[in-house]
Amino acid sequence: MIATRLGSALRESRSSAGFSQAEVAVRSGLSQTHISHLERGKGTGASLETWAIVAAAVGDQLVGFLERAPGADRPRDAEHLKRQNTLIRIAAEGGWRSLPELALDPGNLRSRSIDVVLVRRATGEAVVAEIWDWFEDVGAGLRSLDAKVATLAARQGPAVHIGALYVVRDTRRNRILIAEVRELFAARFGGSAHAWLVALTNPERRLPKAPGLLWSDKSGTALRPSRLNAPSGR
Repeated sequence: MIATRLGSALRESRSSAGFSQAEVAVRSGLSQTHISHLERGKGTGASLETWAIVAAAVGDQLVGFLERAPGADRPRDAEHLKRQNTLIRIAAEGGWRSLPELALDPGNLRSRSIDVVLVRRATGEAVVAEIWDWFEDVGAGLRSLDAKVATLAARQGPAVHIGALYVVRDTRRNRILIAEVRELFAARFGGSAHAWLVALTNPERRLPKAPGLLWSDKSGTALRPSRLNAPSGR
């Protein structure tokens, strides 16, 4: 896989520089056959020195060469970041200030953090929002949510109402899981999802008292109400 990506990067860099394979071969001291071999993803056994030489031959450095490789890995939490970004964007409409990845244990290298904290001073409200791409341990997640709400409440003081929100990636696996234990999720997230969405986007509307659960669409750019508390079959 790495050889394929590097080979694609070499081909695109060479093309952008206006060089032929033969010219890169001359500039690098390698054969044209070798250059072709690398570009076709067959350079699994090529050394770093070889890749650095061909990168220089097309006017690049190895670091930049690697960074611009087509298909280079995105951040491991790319999907998570998209949903954080969407929540922050949507909540801004409702006058919420966002604090992403808020550390709860400053000074601790392994500090707990909240995916997104939303604060609206005008209404004396705050939200602990946790974003779930993949459920691994539901019980642990719920216990962690309670602890985070309690910690933030202690920071904000009794005058501030702290709401709790789950934003769940809309995947087949997550849909099936929540459907299988619907009563559990409905009991835990009793707030109207529609009311939650309205409160996030309307500065005049206050949060539901009970925690809420919203779906994030597959593209990660929109939020939709869950129907946990709707009658079955509707």
